[in-house]
Amino acid sequence: MEYFDARRKPRNVGKIIAALVLTTLCIFALKQSPGFGGNSVFSRHEPGVTHVLVTGGAGYIGSHAALRLLQDSYRVTIVDNLSRGNMGAVKVLQGLFPQPGRLQFIFADLGDQKSVNKIFAENAFDAVMHFAAVAYVGESTLEPLRYYHNITSNTLLILEAMASHGVKTLIYSSTCATYGEPEKMPITEATPQFPINPYGKAKKMAEDIILDFSKSKGADMAVMILRYFNVIGSDPEGRLGEAPRPELREHGRISGACFDAALGVITGLKVKGTDYPTTDGTCIRDYIDVTDLVDAHVKALNKAEPRKVSIYNVGTGRGRSVNEFVDACKKATGVNIKIEYLSRRPGDYAEVYSDPTKINKELNWTARYTDLKESLSVAWRWQKSHPSGYGPNRI
Repeated sequence: MEYFDARRKPRNVGKIIAALVLTTLCIFALKQSPGFGGNSVFSRHEPGVTHVLVTGGAGYIGSHAALRLLQDSYRVTIVDNLSRGNMGAVKVLQGLFPQPGRLQFIFADLGDQKSVNKIFAENAFDAVMHFAAVAYVGESTLEPLRYYHNITSNTLLILEAMASHGVKTLIYSSTCATYGEPEKMPITEATPQFPINPYGKAKKMAEDIILDFSKSKGADMAVMILRYFNVIGSDPEGRLGEAPRPELREHGRISGACFDAALGVITGLKVKGTDYPTTDGTCIRDYIDVTDLVDAHVKALNKAEPRKVSIYNVGTGRGRSVNEFVDACKKATGVNIKIEYLSRRPGDYAEVYSDPTKINKELNWTARYTDLKESLSVAWRWQKSHPSGYGPNRI
């Protein structure tokens, strides 16, 4: 026969209450921790902290921009679908800045409207640096629809999401390709825009959309459009570099082709076009070091003002021919690269270089890394130590 002991009741009730209190405290602590549901530090604005969305942040320029932002104590969210970017670059950044609330990576396609809206709904962005884009002139002539979709349409989706979620600051990565082939050099921001290839046309369309939206009632946008020239170089400390996909090498930057030739990945360098109306018959370009370029982006972000759109050329103000570039690459690598001269590449233009007066004056920005051989030497050191780029592109 069992007997009920009333004296046990208070003791059992006490244990139950203590357990409930402990459980409640645990749940509260969990909810306050980074990454829990909607209470992630990335999902809320914090005084003194600027949260920047870097689209295409796994790419060559975007990763260098993310590095600079993180060094300057910004909070960074990288969104990339890795179609052109490298997860290895993101992992380098994650290793350099492992602290909670500094950096997050989101794998997503900016052409997916639902994904874009979800990203903006779940994160409290203060500004957007929009780098994500396919960006090869030659490829754009072969796949024009892809370029209009990826550049123009995706920019529209970003703007719609910014409008819906009250994000007012945009730093837009544009290009000198929007100018086409001007009659007069150097190019100023007032130079008429007549792009001659789908890449330049798609970027100009995106610019036009941004400008129209910024004028609309209630937009209150702070917009900086940076039209930059031919990007070279890499992080001076050797943490990041340029690693295009092997299948894209034929469309890639001339620096990548030079390094591939120096490494023996390809038999030689193909120079396309020797009959341009220039001093040596090859194209003339304005080569801007990536470190200078991201410095311009950060200065633009710091100077962005509500209800104002500013447009800047980002270049050195000096044109160099392809032959000059090849000579500098040979000196930087110490390799006598074999050169094969071919006919012109579709959609190319003879001469393009900038007048950086406006950005010098208004943003106090000046290109510092203007020694072509030195920029290529820095990039070459990274290439030599990373012959396979960043390795397998796995998340």
